[in-house]
Amino acid sequence: MLKHLTRADFDSEIENAKVPVLVDFWAPWCGPCRMIGPVVEELAEQAGDKASVCKVNVDDEPELARRFKVVSIPCVIVFRDGEESERIVGARGREDYERALGIIDN
Repeated sequence: MLKHLTRADFDSEIENAKVPVLVDFWAPWCGPCRMIGPVVEELAEQAGDKASVCKVNVDDEPELARRFKVVSIPCVIVFRDGEESERIVGARGREDYERALGIIDN
């Protein structure tokens, strides 16, 4: 299930996760963000209980964008054990996101 995070729930979602968490930092006006949006939604369904997939609207949550030094979007960050483990900036193919999340092998 795809989750939309805010400052209020971001830390608890990342820190309490027992699985990898993919966070898509995006904005509704961003063309490349809209391109990967359906992929991110499909990943949320595909991941099941193996991973968590979330989105952060940088227009609504500029503090989170600053905190994670998101200067270009889309920016997808994968967190493991509460720490950033991988960052993908720009639109990429589905396999790159699956690989980063650990859904498929390298």
